[in-house]
Amino acid sequence: MEKLNTIVVGAGVVGMAIAAKLSENQDVLLIEQNAQFGEHSSSRNSEVIHAGLYYPTHSLKAQLCVRGKALLYQHCDKYHVPYHKVGKILTAKTTREADVLSQIKRQAQLNGVTDLKHVSGSHIQHYAPEVQATEALWSPSTGIIDSHQFMLSLLAQLEQNQGQYVANTQFLSAQKTPDGYIVELNCDGEPFQLHCQNLINAGGLFAQKNAQMIEGMDDAFIPELHYCRGQYFSYQGKHPFTHLVYPVPEQHGLGIHATIDLAGQLRFGPDTHFISSLDYQINEHEKSKFVHAIKQYWPALDETKLHSAYAGIRAKTTRSGTQDFTIQTYETHGCQGLINLFGIESPGLTASLAIAEHVHSSTL
Repeated sequence: MEKLNTIVVGAGVVGMAIAAKLSENQDVLLIEQNAQFGEHSSSRNSEVIHAGLYYPTHSLKAQLCVRGKALLYQHCDKYHVPYHKVGKILTAKTTREADVLSQIKRQAQLNGVTDLKHVSGSHIQHYAPEVQATEALWSPSTGIIDSHQFMLSLLAQLEQNQGQYVANTQFLSAQKTPDGYIVELNCDGEPFQLHCQNLINAGGLFAQKNAQMIEGMDDAFIPELHYCRGQYFSYQGKHPFTHLVYPVPEQHGLGIHATIDLAGQLRFGPDTHFISSLDYQINEHEKSKFVHAIKQYWPALDETKLHSAYAGIRAKTTRSGTQDFTIQTYETHGCQGLINLFGIESPGLTASLAIAEHVHSSTL
């Protein structure tokens, strides 16, 4: 049986970043059950490089987003990944929302984000023409990225380090051995086995399912999985925005915000719907809700130019309250050589390289 140091299960952006990082000093195999990498959350999002404003002090999201943002900009420069540090304007319309902005600014400073700027109502038009708000925060370190090119750069990094990537390969099970795991895989209908010292479960929306198939993994350490679908609408035609525009955050996310891609295409989303199974169907009837939300900060919206675009699904481990990343090592679940990653939702793309650092330090 072939033996290698590490198998990473799941070629979303986080699994790819982990595999690329570990390949610097280990034999690494990255497997993906689909025909292409990043087919789920990694390619169905806003492609925003987040600054790290909102997340609770000392949370993994706070630490890894701020660190990941710095690493990501460095990586993009080094590997020529297209990005644009466009900045974000975070708006408030009421006294209550203005208080929320103040809380966000304080939290951002605790998280190590020191470049936020308060914007008075008279200056908002400078950052976001036609936006209606009484005051705002300006985040200059927020950006946008070509997520597909980023993932291609990670794959190139993995292969340059003699690591391997195999698609159409399903994880079936892992049996514990004294020095690692015997991993059973199905590759294009052909079963085969490999032995690895370290097993990294970066399955994203499938991480809980993978964990249940690992011998010795106590179900008590596997958090619940809740699919949270978010739909996006695109705007066809000219628009006034050169920066991202966000309302104050909502309970389950950052609200229906305005983002632009590297080609200048304006889109809005995501909304939030908890669903029972993986389903990327778009509900055209949600347009009226989007129109109402957008007009709260952009009253001049021409709703005839708003069209449904795509949907993404976030891996939630709770249906309410604050959710952090869950990165489990031996100290948590007692399985030597196993690392599970659960609930890696936004800002997972931004944090991916820092998550990879975190996992790397746990395998040394």
